[in-house]
Amino acid sequence: MKKMIVFAILLGGIIACSGGNDKSKSNSKSATAIDGAKIYKSNCMLCHGDDGKLGLNNSKDLTVSKLTKEERIDIITNGKNTMVGFSSLLDEDEIKAVAEYTFTLK
Repeated sequence: MKKMIVFAILLGGIIACSGGNDKSKSNSKSATAIDGAKIYKSNCMLCHGDDGKLGLNNSKDLTVSKLTKEERIDIITNGKNTMVGFSSLLDEDEIKAVAEYTFTLK
């Protein structure tokens, strides 16, 4: 009888610990915040620098850019001059997040 009680308590504990908050793993990126800064640092910082001013390989100083969000999205997507496009590496939401992040580089 004692073994049965101990087993029931252990089983209840295992079930309680494993239940948790089971949110569907099918959450899209749009449902979670996309970190434009992180994407910028891993894809753009080499040429534009951490602060957007580096100008390596003739890249533009992002701190003085007058481009609209749509224009920035287009350049990030398709590239321009020596900059390659990122449409094959980043999805639409990630590109938008990077474009929005570039406005903070002032």
